[in-house]
Amino acid sequence: MPTREQVRALLREGHDYPEAGRRLGIPPGLAYLIATGLPADAGDVPSPEERGRRPGLRTASQDLANPGHENPTSKESVRRWIAGRVQADEQMRAAGKS
Repeated sequence: MPTREQVRALLREGHDYPEAGRRLGIPPGLAYLIATGLPADAGDVPSPEERGRRPGLRTASQDLANPGHENPTSKESVRRWIAGRVQADEQMRAAGKS
């Protein structure tokens, strides 16, 4: 697990939370939590006084809690596996023809 100092060092170098997360192998919301001590889903909003004592806070962080997902519709390896299963199952091929 990366340390607070590791995340903050990347932020000081000019990287944002998504890039810090990529470099450390963690989701950006976790990088935010490690750096600030607050969840990225804005479930715990600090007071204005507290904001000044917590480096790295963003005015909005919800986008870090639910980053985009990759959901490919198909994979070549899966298509090859299915084709192999079809070729190996004579009875199912016959049933598909009727």
